[in-house]
Amino acid sequence: MANDEIAKLTEDIIICEACYLKDSRTQVVPGLYGPKNGLCIIGEAPGYYEDKQGIPFVGRSGKLLDNMLSGIGLEREKDLSILNVIKCRPTTADNNNRTPTNSELKFCGERWLFKQLKLLSPKLIVTIGSIALRFFIPSAAVTKYVGKSYDTDFGIKLYVTYHPAYILRNYNLMDLYNEHFEGIKSLYLNLLNQNKITSDNKRSTKGQGEQKSLTDFL
Repeated sequence: MANDEIAKLTEDIIICEACYLKDSRTQVVPGLYGPKNGLCIIGEAPGYYEDKQGIPFVGRSGKLLDNMLSGIGLEREKDLSILNVIKCRPTTADNNNRTPTNSELKFCGERWLFKQLKLLSPKLIVTIGSIALRFFIPSAAVTKYVGKSYDTDFGIKLYVTYHPAYILRNYNLMDLYNEHFEGIKSLYLNLLNQNKITSDNKRSTKGQGEQKSLTDFL
């Protein structure tokens, strides 16, 4: 998405040294941006391969995610944004991936993710895995919320599904995972249609003796 504000925000994220995660990272992973007012997938944090490439969801998990998206006619960057709550890889003392702490989620998410979402204004957020969900709903257990949609305090619809790494370890859930992505597609299309109906109604109202503005033709 070509946008000066999002480009400047991305530059700020890339040079961020606000916390100790800067010491173990190879590079920052700000995310991939699709259309504004679209779909946004959110994971927890970069892993080993993401840290090396600077791109979210690569490796086996990324390939599975891309396959799931392709199955519902979507492609990263072209059709949707992919972000992580945390922008730098959390590691153990022996340089393995580790689960982010609640304080790390809060600090990085509030510092950067919320700003990204404000500029992207997505119609739908899809949280991938329990940790990403925990950022938005701290008390939530993914097993209780998974496969469902929720309204958020900031006005964006939220859909919850499993992390692709979890599906790779539990392949018996693949049919259910397919159902989740069909649910994502259906919900997203409904939200887009609602927006179109609202826009059409506004244009119809303005056509009744009111002067139209340039935005009415966009």
